[in-house]
Amino acid sequence: MRRTKIVATLGPATDDIEVVDELIRAGVDVVRLNYSHGSHEEQAKRAEMVRESAERQGRVVGVLADLQGPKIRTERFIDKKITLIKGDKFILDAAMDSLAGTKDAVGITYKSLVDDVKPGNTLLLDDGRMTLEVESVEGSKIHCLVLQTGVLSDKKGINLLGGGLSAPALTDKDREDMKAAAAIQADYVAISFVSSAADVIEARQLLRDAGGYGCIVSKIERAEALDVIDEIIDASDVIMVARGDLGVEVGDAELPAIQKDLIRRARAKDRVVITATQMMESMIENPIPTRAEVFDVANAVHDGTDAVMLSGETAAGNYPVKVVESMSRICESAEKHPRVMKSDHRSNLMFERVDEAVAMATMYTANHLNVDAIGALTESGSTVLWMSRISSGIPIYAISPLEKTRRKVSLYRGVYPLSIDFERIGKYNISSKVASLLSEKGIVDKDDQIIITRGDFLGEEAGGTNAMKIVTIGDVRVSKN
Repeated sequence: MRRTKIVATLGPATDDIEVVDELIRAGVDVVRLNYSHGSHEEQAKRAEMVRESAERQGRVVGVLADLQGPKIRTERFIDKKITLIKGDKFILDAAMDSLAGTKDAVGITYKSLVDDVKPGNTLLLDDGRMTLEVESVEGSKIHCLVLQTGVLSDKKGINLLGGGLSAPALTDKDREDMKAAAAIQADYVAISFVSSAADVIEARQLLRDAGGYGCIVSKIERAEALDVIDEIIDASDVIMVARGDLGVEVGDAELPAIQKDLIRRARAKDRVVITATQMMESMIENPIPTRAEVFDVANAVHDGTDAVMLSGETAAGNYPVKVVESMSRICESAEKHPRVMKSDHRSNLMFERVDEAVAMATMYTANHLNVDAIGALTESGSTVLWMSRISSGIPIYAISPLEKTRRKVSLYRGVYPLSIDFERIGKYNISSKVASLLSEKGIVDKDDQIIITRGDFLGEEAGGTNAMKIVTIGDVRVSKN
């Protein structure tokens, strides 16, 4: 069973129920709705289609709403594109008409850029394909020197090398999109260009005010976010290593070490982490990945990422199902490496909560005993999150009566959601009923050993996991509690 989860972006290439059925059949765990494109109605239709398909197939698939954030871009050119030659002078003009760009100047969407830059700064356009050096700032005009020859077309992104742009993480558009995400009960909401814990706190409050319950994903794509990364991780439920803009701001050569560090920090703090951007980009046009892409996905798995993400590969690519199948195979193979099964997570720390202590004890026992599966009765999903931070090849089943919890844990590495009705099973005979559930699903066989975790106050809001039990499937001596 694949433990690393796959996030797939929906778009024009997937706006067909048969394609969605195939994506879910291929193994998609969470779908991403990109609010940079499409209307609220289109995104709501996609979410509904996914949930209906997942229910038909007996699967649980989470929904991630990805907000656009501030878009710092050039405006449009009269002739659609221009060629800049090394040594040319070029102006970024905040006051220029949005359709009037020429080989001498172009407008910009972010008017405050003139206040954020100074002479000597390096601006990177179109994901670093074009480099400009700021020579002077005069009124609305940023006078630049072209440092490399290249073609610049409409609406290309602008980054400041080293970071430092003051654009807020949440725009007016994001606030409206947040309401739309809450309306479709998105399980996760991703915030772009997070630069501080305050951005995350504000986003969470906006989501709650709109009636949403989803978890907050902080996209790490600004260089300055790295200076306060621990605070951002603490405030977040999930972080996304968004390697596109981040790579432009810090430099591509720095990205591998940063990715490994972000994954390590997130796991150490019991947070979930997604690795994203260009993971299988060549498969937008081709039916097989490059060897470099295979290594990239495998390395992310070895680093301990919870999930790997597909963007244009599924949203607009020619082979959306094939790319999911390819990524799934790569993850499964990478997970066989011995080091992926080892962990010393929090082994030298004290636990502050009983349920966390039970979760850690469960994983220690499972990894040192011939255990075939773990069945965790959970309402919030906290216990299985802690369990999933421990590297192991043993499947963890999050058994919950709450649909929102089952969808939430669909992103956790090595965790698989199952439905149960606490009221129906009652407070007695729980161990045998959980064992029967896992047997009926074909997860375990007679004489297999499983670990069951539960709380004494099962089904009550005040409850929490406080017990771990080792059970042998088919043992008639299984206790009635």
